[in-house]
Amino acid sequence: MSYTQLTQEQRYQIHALLKMGHRQTEIADYLEVHKSTISRELRRNKGLRGYRPKQAHRKAMSRRNHAQRRINPGIWLLIEAKIRREWSPEQISGWLKRYEAVDISHEWIYQYVLTDKHAGGTLYRHLRCQKMRRKRYGSYDRRGKLPNRVSIEERPAVVDKRQRIGDWEVDTIVGKGHRQAIVSLTERKSRLVLLRKVDRRTADLVSNAVISLLQPIAEHSHTITGDNGKEFAEHERISHELNTDFYFAHPFAAWERGTNENMNGLVRQYIPKRREFDTISEHELLFIANRLNHRPRKCLDFMTPFEVFFEHYVALAS
Repeated sequence: MSYTQLTQEQRYQIHALLKMGHRQTEIADYLEVHKSTISRELRRNKGLRGYRPKQAHRKAMSRRNHAQRRINPGIWLLIEAKIRREWSPEQISGWLKRYEAVDISHEWIYQYVLTDKHAGGTLYRHLRCQKMRRKRYGSYDRRGKLPNRVSIEERPAVVDKRQRIGDWEVDTIVGKGHRQAIVSLTERKSRLVLLRKVDRRTADLVSNAVISLLQPIAEHSHTITGDNGKEFAEHERISHELNTDFYFAHPFAAWERGTNENMNGLVRQYIPKRREFDTISEHELLFIANRLNHRPRKCLDFMTPFEVFFEHYVALAS
């Protein structure tokens, strides 16, 4: 365990345990923190009359506020701009450390947003809410079997390793009333997303969308993995026109396309389930894709999907 910042409640617990005669190591075990956290707390926040929790918390908050004032105001403006682009505090923290050599924890940024909210600000509205998982109980049984489908079990092992650019996962995001849909393609290594709306979720329209999205980068489209929906009935046509291999995940195994499932959840941040797809334009979908593709990801060492994809794309093309 490493050093962590204590809450006011924990400081009251420390005070009570000290009064009961417990040692610092015992207090650390009780609070589930490192023993250095307790020793540092007592060293820095003890007053002339001993350790008093209210005074200790006031001292700690005073130091934190002083540290916050030491951060260049321009950095806070940059943080606000990133939040308004729907970057998470963790993404901002990692990006600042990587590209600006500024070390600000994501907890600190959350506190900044909370302070802004209490002051009547709107930064908090740009934080992502926890999404509900999509449920598809029994859906595949009703769809039937697709002809000449190739199971994910036959997919090359290199796809699982995410070591190359060009392995895609595909899905459709269904609109209100199950009429229109959005074709969603996500590249496994870079997490780059491509989006295209179709007026109906039919096999011909979905295959047209997949082909048009990947044709400009067909040389870096090695595999596509989809679910067993009838909208992918023209998988052989997709494979032929893109010169790629199409594989199907097992029924009821969304985790086998977890990259795309996660991306669809991020898209839903911009297009909630109650939204009528008639109102969605290609320009809006391009805007959403750009937002997601230029957002740093922890799994990419806080690089963006755009950076990872085109860094490899250019290297392979040269």
